[in-house]
Amino acid sequence: MGNKEEELETCVCLQGYDLIGITETWWDSSYDWSVGMEGYRLLRKDRQGKQGGSIALYVNDQLECMELHLGMDEEPTESLRVRIKGRAGAGDTIAGVCYRPPDQGDQADEALYRQIGAASQSQALVLMGDFNHPDICWRDNAAEHKQSRKFLECVNDNFLLQVIEEPTRRGAMLGLILTNKEDLVGDVKLKGSLGCSDHEMVEFRILRAARRALSKLTALDFSRADFGLFRDVLGRIPWDKALEGRGAQDSWLIFKGHLLQAQGRCIPTKSKSSKTTKRPLWMNKELLGKVKQEKEAYRGWKQGQVAWEDYRETV
Repeated sequence: MGNKEEELETCVCLQGYDLIGITETWWDSSYDWSVGMEGYRLLRKDRQGKQGGSIALYVNDQLECMELHLGMDEEPTESLRVRIKGRAGAGDTIAGVCYRPPDQGDQADEALYRQIGAASQSQALVLMGDFNHPDICWRDNAAEHKQSRKFLECVNDNFLLQVIEEPTRRGAMLGLILTNKEDLVGDVKLKGSLGCSDHEMVEFRILRAARRALSKLTALDFSRADFGLFRDVLGRIPWDKALEGRGAQDSWLIFKGHLLQAQGRCIPTKSKSSKTTKRPLWMNKELLGKVKQEKEAYRGWKQGQVAWEDYRETV
């Protein structure tokens, strides 16, 4: 995700998603300062002691939710779950994200199946992720390899439905959405890829009303800002000394700290209504139009690249 975070934030601004599940983030503690997103709570599960993998789940601040632990989270799986509070009479929904590495062993697979089985007992479950079983034919409910057949058994034994119908990576269906209610997930679409990734993004709708928390977000009120004082405060800082001998990340954290202190002193805040919490104040209609044009142009270029790669493989 390192080179795709800005594009992700743009997508989120355009679409206003409530949940964003990400697999293979490759994040570790060095990303703590850069991966937050305004208006969202971030849950992460980074790999410890090795590279690759890792998962993340962004949840809109306006949703009433809590992270869910099934008492098995010490087991060696990459999964996250939240309980989203439903409106009166609608019931709660469990939403989660999983990543199963292609070389995962039987012990970790069994742990994942136990977690899926426990989650499937909820009233409403939506589980998204990359399970790396390209040999499964979901139409025929069949698979070539033993591990894939075990995964199919888990899905069937827990009465789960798999709702994605199109390949999500180079002709293979790796990304899946599992649910325990037939009418819970709808409007499933593939939305292209982020950056140079060869995995398709999947967009879908959970067809159940979620309870919205009272928004407590605030926004900077630039109309009442004292920019003269702001420049003066930052100008009095001896930057050469403050940043001497510091690396790029430490320098950024020091600069960010001074910037936020000056901001708190010179720029007042105001309440931000729920109607405007889905996109930043600077994202106006003109900029949204340009972003959409650029995204369509990039999507066309990406499709051309994929077609060219397919052509080269057949020649």
